[in-house]
Amino acid sequence: MRTSSPIVIAHRGACGYLPEHTLAAKALAHGMGANFIEQDVVLSKDGVAIVLHDIHLDSTTDVAQRFPGRARADGRFYAIDFDLQEIRQLRVHERTHRKTGEAVFPERFPVQPNLFQVPTLAEEVDLIAGLDRSRGCVTGLYIELKSPNWHRSEGQDLSTAILGVLEKTGYWNRPDQVFLQCFDDQTLRHLREQLKAPLPMIQLIGENSWGEDSAVDYDYLRTPAGLSYVASYAQGIGPFLPHIYLGKTASGSARLSNLVPLAQARGLLVHPYTLRRDELPAGITSFTELLDIVIGQAGIDGLFTDFPDMVIDYLRRRNSL
Repeated sequence: MRTSSPIVIAHRGACGYLPEHTLAAKALAHGMGANFIEQDVVLSKDGVAIVLHDIHLDSTTDVAQRFPGRARADGRFYAIDFDLQEIRQLRVHERTHRKTGEAVFPERFPVQPNLFQVPTLAEEVDLIAGLDRSRGCVTGLYIELKSPNWHRSEGQDLSTAILGVLEKTGYWNRPDQVFLQCFDDQTLRHLREQLKAPLPMIQLIGENSWGEDSAVDYDYLRTPAGLSYVASYAQGIGPFLPHIYLGKTASGSARLSNLVPLAQARGLLVHPYTLRRDELPAGITSFTELLDIVIGQAGIDGLFTDFPDMVIDYLRRRNSL
């Protein structure tokens, strides 16, 4: 599935412009021409696959105002404690810091307007399929299974719920149009080996300090041996951007790790996350400079971005030279 030009993956939709994982953000990303649109998926109390980045509701919805007293002992409001009928009552807003209520990205969509809802995975798939039909194009789904082991400890099976939606919507057998990604290697292996999912798998790679819902050693996965292991069950990796771009040298040139060539030598696609114009890495002065490094120098196969229109415009200009 490697292409001459990297694929553009709309991270949580066009979330640089509209609140993340809303249908509006997905429709905008589609209109901008993103090749793939990301869906982070968790489950409701009644086992419905919903599109939400966190297992908690309080960072992006008004759950604390609508359902006071429903938080767990840690003060968080968990999606799995609310059924779909209750989740339908919530309004989604721009991501905020839980303690202060201030926007994580202050220059983005205003926090206050409550125009949006939490969509189900089935609704989002139907939206994208409908837009593909009306606009005469083909857009891919890029689905992340969020905290599958935690869901299992709560008595829910995230993998089968997602595959059930894909089967009902006709996407089960579209390997060119669907990626499944997860931080947990055993979940990906289970999807491939036991559930026989005929879709490409992407091993997400984070930092060990993040405490992801997994026993994976991400430092190991970035080694030659670790990448060979990933290649035994997955078709690609989704590394954290700092795993590729390491900063600047004394002379001002970009320092790159050997992760991309090591992975590609093992037949693995490389789709790093997340490129944002309003959160540039240290030493980078513009979004264009970041794209020059990640695309022009590192040679990745695709990338996650909150600003798909800017990446698409960059690629058009680059390919026209």
